[in-house]
Amino acid sequence: MGACRLITPDDAPALAELLRVNRDFLAPWEPVRGDDYFTPAGQAEVIRHALASHHQGTAFPCVIVDGSHRMVGRITLSGIVRGPFQSCSVGYWVGAADNGRGLASAAVRDIIAVAFGELALHRIQAETLLHNYASQRVLERNGFVRFGLAPAYLNIAGRWQDHLVYQVLNTAMR
Repeated sequence: MGACRLITPDDAPALAELLRVNRDFLAPWEPVRGDDYFTPAGQAEVIRHALASHHQGTAFPCVIVDGSHRMVGRITLSGIVRGPFQSCSVGYWVGAADNGRGLASAAVRDIIAVAFGELALHRIQAETLLHNYASQRVLERNGFVRFGLAPAYLNIAGRWQDHLVYQVLNTAMR
C-alpha cells in the first residue's frame, strides 16, 4: 500500500492533531463528536477499538499518507462480513490542506486492492451525502457504481441525512 497503511497506537498524537486542525472542515461530513475525540487519549481509544476489530477480522483501519509518509487522513474497511456475503463498507477523509491532491483516490485504490486481494472480498460499499460531490468523484474514479439512495441513513452533523449508496464488485470472483 503506497497511499495508506495500517493504523498503529503510535499514530494517536498525530491523528489527534490532524483532527483538531480539521475539526470545522470535517464537521459537515461526520457525526457530532465530543471534545475528547480530538485528543491524543481519545484517538488512542479509537485506535484501540479499531485494532481490536481488525484482529477480529471485521475491519481494516488505515491512515492515509502522502508521498513523504506524512499522515493526511483516515480510510477504513469496516463491517467486514464473511460467508456468502463477503462484503464490507469503506469510509475515508482527507484534511483540508491536502484535499484535491488525489490522495483520497489513491487511498481508495489501495484499499480496494487489499479488500479484493489480501481479504478476498467480493464487494465494497460506500455511502456519501447527496451534496458530497468530491467523494462521489473519488468513488467513481475507482470503479464504484451508484446503485441507490438510503433515506435518513446516518446521523451526520447532528441530523439524519440521506446518502447515495455506491458499490464496486470484485470481477475476479464472478
